[in-house]
Amino acid sequence: MKLFKKLVIAVPALAFLAGVAQAGDVKVGSAGGVTGPIAELVAAIMKGRQLAADHINADGGLLRGDMLKLVIADSACDPKAAVDAGNKLVNVEQVVAIVGPSCSGATNGMVSSVTIPAGVTVLSDSATAPSISDLKDNDTVFRASASDAYQGAAIAALVYKAGLRRVAMTYSNDDYNAGIANVFEREFSKMGGTITANQAHEPNKASYRSEMATLSQGGPEALALFAYYGSSGITIIKNSLENGLFDKFYAADGMFDVSVIQQIGADNLRDRLWITQAASDTGDMSYQRFADTYKSAGGNPEAPYAAHGYDVTFLMAMAIEKAGSADRNKISAALREVASPPGEVIRPNQWKRAKQLINAGRDVNYQGAAGVNDFDANGDVTGLFSLNTVGPDGKWSRTMLK
Repeated sequence: MKLFKKLVIAVPALAFLAGVAQAGDVKVGSAGGVTGPIAELVAAIMKGRQLAADHINADGGLLRGDMLKLVIADSACDPKAAVDAGNKLVNVEQVVAIVGPSCSGATNGMVSSVTIPAGVTVLSDSATAPSISDLKDNDTVFRASASDAYQGAAIAALVYKAGLRRVAMTYSNDDYNAGIANVFEREFSKMGGTITANQAHEPNKASYRSEMATLSQGGPEALALFAYYGSSGITIIKNSLENGLFDKFYAADGMFDVSVIQQIGADNLRDRLWITQAASDTGDMSYQRFADTYKSAGGNPEAPYAAHGYDVTFLMAMAIEKAGSADRNKISAALREVASPPGEVIRPNQWKRAKQLINAGRDVNYQGAAGVNDFDANGDVTGLFSLNTVGPDGKWSRTMLK
């Protein structure tokens, strides 16, 4: 290894030709909404990604001992910003592959304009819009979180089981929220429920009082709210409560954040707000291995998609190791090989074992902190969901949905 480093330093042009800025680095893009409507949520995801990279680098690194370098690019939960971020990662930084982006609209924008044409493999930890399943991507777009085709149905079942039959709904006009709203409407109607009113709304308005007044007509028993907490969700709940328009709210994980409680108040939300969220089986060995190290690094392992952030980075590293080189063209097939049975099970923080088995030509199967990653033909996985409500202590209380 010492000799290898001396040779690379002596011939820096070789690093340039390989698209690696610094000798000994294998660059993987880390795209996410570092700024934008869910920046706090994304910070926990980024921490999960970096923790996985730290484990890999501490236990032998990639290939011949190269370091995994995550190159961060801000996709801002915005399709246009995501295209710029993708161009930076693919064409300037020359990354091998990309983990992220975090939002569905940003993912659709980046992959359609940049990564699919370039043949670069993308593995998102939190982009969940059903539309991603239908991309003509040459098997280069994957995700470790379940499609909202599952979550939308879970929310519809939750509302119906609560005895509610008449519900109004509103959604922010973006890929993620529109996608899950469409699934909710279809599934709730199939169960026999009635959508009394359905209205898209634009994000970042100062007030939604008039929209909520319109939606409250027709006798709805609750509001199904599909929005990001930081762009419209908090304001909509505030306007509804302050004006006596709605007092029950059902939402998806774009609304899950401590700021919802902080800005609206625990007493105002208790027994009034129900939020579903992609979740992990906390009793599973893989989750526990992740959670222990994530806590030690100062994070909350139950933060939304933090475990998924760890998994996508670890999986992408395994794919690079399986490919045997930092060759973009080999990553997609290698990713499928390391993610699914058959093979010896690899769990979080077991990089040394993973590397040894892969280099010995053995089959491996990563069992992640967030669950299994058995990709289907569309690069999708199934998943678990939790129900989050405000508990007696004024904090989020979580139960797993069956």
